[in-house]
Amino acid sequence: MSGADEHAPKRCASCGRLFNWRRNWAKNWESVRYCSDACRRSKPGVRDKALERAIIELLGVRANGASICPSEAARRVEPEDWRGLMEPARRAAGRLVGAGQVEVTQGGRVVEISEAKGPIRIRRGDRFPTIASTIKT
Repeated sequence: MSGADEHAPKRCASCGRLFNWRRNWAKNWESVRYCSDACRRSKPGVRDKALERAIIELLGVRANGASICPSEAARRVEPEDWRGLMEPARRAAGRLVGAGQVEVTQGGRVVEISEAKGPIRIRRGDRFPTIASTIKT
């Protein structure tokens, strides 16, 4: 990379938030994938992938332009203890934002997940997959 792209913000592979170049990453910026040590330690696991799948499936059966609350995905994955999955559901939404599959909104306006404070909604993005392409046999 060169010029303006050399230090372009990246999206964290764990939480989906945008993060900026830091001087201590100067030697290996190309290989940096996580915004923090905490995110590096909490790489997406089975439960996180289940939340991503739940978001895609829930949006797949909704009308175009309709949105869901992260709690709907959390309830689908853990019906009895869904409240504990609220932050992981937001992180799953952030990863899907990075892939262009969903958008995060507040008050009907698209917002950057890194800057969203309070309740959010999730809706289909430009690269939303078809349900057939998300079903693994």
